[in-house]
Formats: sequence, structure tokens, C-alpha cells
Amino acid sequence: MKTLRNRSDVSQGRNPDRHKRKHSWRRGSLVEVTCSCVRVCFGEMSLKGRFLKPGDDSNYAEDRSDVEPTSGTSFIFNPNRNLSLQAQRQRLPVFSLRSHILYLLENYQTVVVVGETGSGKSTQIPQYLQEAGWGQDGMICITEPRRVACTTLAERVAEECDVILGREVGYAIRFDDRTSPGMTQIKYVTEGLLVREMMADPLLRQYSVIMVDEVHERTLFTDILLGLLKKVQRKRKDLRLIVSSATVDADQLFRFFNHNATKDKTKDTAAVVSVEGRNFPVDVFYLQEAAADYVRSSVDTVLKIHTKEGPGGVLVFLTGVEEVDKCVSALREESSRLGEKGGKMQVCPLHGSLHNSDQLQAFLSPPQGVRKVVVATNLAETSITLPGIVFGCIRKRTLPLSAKLHLLRWSELTCPLLCLTSWLLGLIICCVSTFHLHRQPVTS
Repeated sequence: MKTLRNRSDVSQGRNPDRHKRKHSWRRGSLVEVTCSCVRVCFGEMSLKGRFLKPGDDSNYAEDRSDVEPTSGTSFIFNPNRNLSLQAQRQRLPVFSLRSHILYLLENYQTVVVVGETGSGKSTQIPQYLQEAGWGQDGMICITEPRRVACTTLAERVAEECDVILGREVGYAIRFDDRTSPGMTQIKYVTEGLLVREMMADPLLRQYSVIMVDEVHERTLFTDILLGLLKKVQRKRKDLRLIVSSATVDADQLFRFFNHNATKDKTKDTAAVVSVEGRNFPVDVFYLQEAAADYVRSSVDTVLKIHTKEGPGGVLVFLTGVEEVDKCVSALREESSRLGEKGGKMQVCPLHGSLHNSDQLQAFLSPPQGVRKVVVATNLAETSITLPGIVFGCIRKRTLPLSAKLHLLRWSELTCPLLCLTSWLLGLIICCVSTFHLHRQPVTS
């Protein structure tokens, strides 16, 4: 096996000069596809901001307020906090593939990592790269589709690395950059932010490895980013790309990033590695018939669980902020009506428009004897893990090519989405899942 650029020595101890690395900020030639894609994304298709008329009395808050440099920005649930950090990391399924992933990254430009939720892809792989020395010649960048995922993952990795968030490990999201130039080696960013960075530095020369996480969500920025990174790889042979997903078709990504036009397998530029997850059994129940008012049906289902089932949290998926607020208000009203005899409920909304401190309430453990109910959009579908969820009760956002804008439409739950939701619920504890979709024959 080829030596990993003498990185084995680095992985055994810290380099005292690791903070003195220099970045190359040379501008490369702008690829035509970069211009066109960025114009489409930030030109004609730019979404207008949300404005209020004079005199409007609204409870809208800014996306993210300024925080003190030493204050925490997110809450991380750690079920194994009684163990040492090293023991916690070794319990993750991805740990057994550490050497194999580093070997593939040394010999291939692109590595496709397919692993179920909870395998440790998002937190451990960046640390493996940093320990092997990949963070010395450039930063290790990890893209996430949501801001809350960037903040929570960055804080968790900073905790495991025993560093202050914003120094060796940081994140950059809209209106909040917690990184230190010349010091940060692991950087979590949103997909849209990385696309914006490409407008100033098309070849992304400040990064040595870019990891695109949660590819299975296939957002608009995900598709643009994958296309641009493929173009960048042709200009930068030293750039390494990791594509991580829970359910995506690995063969399709392999063919997309493999620049080998011959049948000689030794000339492949991409490789695939699969990581097993840690799942518990999930019992799935279907409604007998489709619900006319699925928000009210969700409230009724939660109340039945609360009054008839044992202890455990409840996670409800809804389609948008308005319906989440409607469901939360109804549940809180019903909880007040039930009183002490019916048992207490702590109802927490979870969506991207909430302030960070409000989002953290969904991660905190409820008081003794209180059932936590989290009402969320697809923000909680992947990227984050909610502790204590035992019960789970989808109009889906789509992007029709003809319309060229996002639309909220009803769509049936597909088998991959059902499986992904089951993986999420079975991540921590045995669960019971209730889908608001009448059961229909499924063909493979």
C-alpha cells in the first residue's frame, strides 16, 4: 500500500507548525459552466427576501443574532457521554473503515460514501482526514443542506477534538462565520455558501478536500455544486471530493465522477465505500384511509399516543412553518385542557425559521414525567438526531423544471423516503411509526 504522503507520522501526533500553513489564493480561469450556473442560481431564480409593510406588527425575528465568541451556539445530544471521547468514536460503524477510506482518498479523486443514518459519516470522516494531514495544505470543507446541521456538527467535532469552536474547527453560514483564517482546518458550510465562494474563487484553492454531505436530498444547490465540482476536478487534480449520502444510488454517482473513458479499471478516478449503520427495529402502522385534514389527524394521533401509550417522545413531520405552528398551537391547547390528569406535554416546533435558541428546545430532555412532542418540517428528516423519540407520526417541496421555482405539492411517500424516516426513528431506540398515508400495493 502506498504511503499516505508521509501522513502516518502526522496522524500519530500534532505538527507544531500546523497553524502556519499558507493558502494559495490565486484565481483560476472561470469555467463557462460556472458562470452560467451561478447566474441561474443568483440571477433570474433569486428568491426575494421577506419584507414587512410599515406599521405591521409581526413577530418575525432575524435569522440569527450576534452571539458572544465564548457562548455556545448549539446543543449536541450525546447518549454515550459517560464514555471517553475515544471510546465514543470507536463505537461508530465508520471507525472500522478509517484506513480504507484514507487509502481510497489517496488513490482516487472522488470517494462515494454510502452509509445509513447514525454511522458517523458527518463527524468522523473530517477528523480522519485532519488526523492524516489533509488539513495542512488546505481546509477540509463539509457542506450541509441546512444551517442547523452546520452548527451542531461543528460543535460536536470541536468537542471531540478538544478545541474551541471557531479555531481549528468552525462553521460558516449566512450572517455567521465562526472560522479563523490560517488556523481553521475543518470547516462546515451550507451548500449555498460554498457556491457563493466559487464566484470569488472558482477553483476553491483554499480547500484540499471537499465533502458534500446529505446528497440524497438533491436540493437545487446540491445539483449545481456537484456539477461545478466535477468541472473543478479537471482543473485541480489535487482536489479530493467525498460524496456522502444515506440512500443515493452509488453507481450513478460513480459513473458521474469517474473520468475514466476506457475499460481499464486501474484508471478509474472514483471509488465507492459502504458503511453500515446502527438501527433498531421500527414497527410501522398505516391509517386505514387517507385523512382529509392531515394536520388535525396528526394532532389526534399524538393525543392517542399521549393518553394510551407508555413514555417516550413523539416526532411529527409536517410540510411547512404555517402548519407546524398550527399543530403546535392545537397540541398546547389540548395539553392545557387535559391538565395534570392527562399528563403533561412539552411541545416544541422545529424548522429553519426559528431562532437558534428556540431550535435547541427540541434537543433538550424534558422534565421527569413530561412527554416531549417535536413538530418539525423535513429539517429533522436527516442531518440531525433528536434524542428520546419513540413514536413518529408529507406534502413535499418539488422543483418542476418547467416552473423554475419551488412549489409545495402533495406527493405520495416513496419507499426510499419511508425507509429513510424509519432509519431516523430507529437511530436511538426501538420505535413505532404511524404514516398518514393509506397502505397501497408497492412494486419493486
